[in-house]
Amino acid sequence: MLDVRRMQVLRAVVTTGSITAAAVNLGYTPSAVSQQVAALEKQAGLPLLDRVGRGVRPTAAGRLLTEHAARITDRLAEAEAALADLRAGRTGRLRVRYFATAGAALVPPAVAAFRERHADVRLDLKLTEPDDPMVELQAGRADVAIVVRARDTPPPRGVRVVHLLDDPYVAVLPRGHELARKRVLDLADLAGQPWVDAVVAPGACRDVVLDACAAAGFAPNAVVEADDHPTAQGFVAAGLGVTIVPKLSLDVVHPGVVVRKLRHPEPTRTIGAAVREDGTGGPAAAGLLAALRDAANR
Repeated sequence: MLDVRRMQVLRAVVTTGSITAAAVNLGYTPSAVSQQVAALEKQAGLPLLDRVGRGVRPTAAGRLLTEHAARITDRLAEAEAALADLRAGRTGRLRVRYFATAGAALVPPAVAAFRERHADVRLDLKLTEPDDPMVELQAGRADVAIVVRARDTPPPRGVRVVHLLDDPYVAVLPRGHELARKRVLDLADLAGQPWVDAVVAPGACRDVVLDACAAAGFAPNAVVEADDHPTAQGFVAAGLGVTIVPKLSLDVVHPGVVVRKLRHPEPTRTIGAAVREDGTGGPAAAGLLAALRDAANR
């Protein structure tokens, strides 16, 4: 059986790239670290490290065990947090996962309202982007997940999605752009323009953009890829192209851009809060859903 403590030592070596550096971080001697890794290699039946110059790098088996060691560390941290809740007399913990724009606009006011009514519940809040928060819910690592879903797409089995709001997309143009004179743009007006791709990762948000453009009869000509909406605004302000972004993402508008409404069609993403149908999360989850609905309405 693999030794968990030795796996954590291996993880320290792999993340630092050096047995000596890992020893310093762990408070061990380099000899002790080497002995722990050698013992783990014997248990695994495979070499775990290759020497490269003065450092080391993991073999395929070493990478595998390092990844599992990270998951074990996360589980231990969750167990310690749960024990801390019991010692402190808190009645429970609610794990919430969300994507970036929801984290900026919806989660903070909802959490503030929730804590006024449920001070005895500890909230575990984590941003999952670029990963889909729904994955965390289905894997049992979350009690509430704020997600983007197509309204006509049924949720995964065993999951219930509560509608929060419909978030329309708007066009973002360089200040002084020829299309800026129009107050409302047809989506097809952007067909011949160079685009700044504001959402590179595949997923529901990207599908909304591509499906709407297809309905307008074109595919966007992306000349720049940006990983987030504020970065995309910077590229647009520099005159490198146009983009469309969800209205919810425009908490700050770059001074070098103008924003215009879209129509024919108006791309819109649907934001919801997903919970498991088995009632995991109990009254605390129901309380947070109510707070999220209030924040969305505001």
